Amino acid sequence: MAAMSALVINCTLKSSPEPSNTEALAEKLTAALEEQDIRCEMLRAADFRIPPGVSTDQGGDDQWPEIRRKILASQILILASPTWLARPSSLAQRVLERMDAMLAETDDSGRPVAYNRVAGFVVTGNEDGAHHVISELAGALIDIGFTVPGQCWTYWNRGPGPGDNYLSSDAGHDWSERTARLAAHNIAAVARALEQAPIPAASD
Repeated sequence: MAAMSALVINCTLKSSPEPSNTEALAEKLTAALEEQDIRCEMLRAADFRIPPGVSTDQGGDDQWPEIRRKILASQILILASPTWLARPSSLAQRVLERMDAMLAETDDSGRPVAYNRVAGFVVTGNEDGAHHVISELAGALIDIGFTVPGQCWTYWNRGPGPGDNYLSSDAGHDWSERTARLAAHNIAAVARALEQAPIPAASD
């Protein structure tokens, strides 16, 4: 049986190699997934040319098709986003908009291409809004066809008002990292369950 793989798309607004709070927390989740024998790859949306649109390939120098191939080659997708104005980042929204094309795409069995794939989430921010961001991301991926397990997320935020960020404060790290380990456990369990008993194509 082939090893499972997970793709993490970090939707920070920072390009590599600038330090990313969201990446730092996402690495806690990937470490826990790797303990479950799941291979992980992380990329930053900001490092790719992803023009606006809702199609699989916008043409020209569009690099979204490369990311899409990585999504479909993985059994697990982790969306990681900072919180801005209590909402997902603009790059997270861009990623979701480009994934909209998957609604009309099917596999060889006639199922939506996202079926039998599991999603999880990582959110950071120095103000509140993490639960809202998680619900926005989860709702979109459910629409596209991903399976979203219970408690498949972790987040860190300081609370109301401006303040420190994840990399500049140790406050709350124990909780966020413990929650990341639980998320990895749940994500891996559901991914393996779908591997053993995949959702079949619906009959007309």
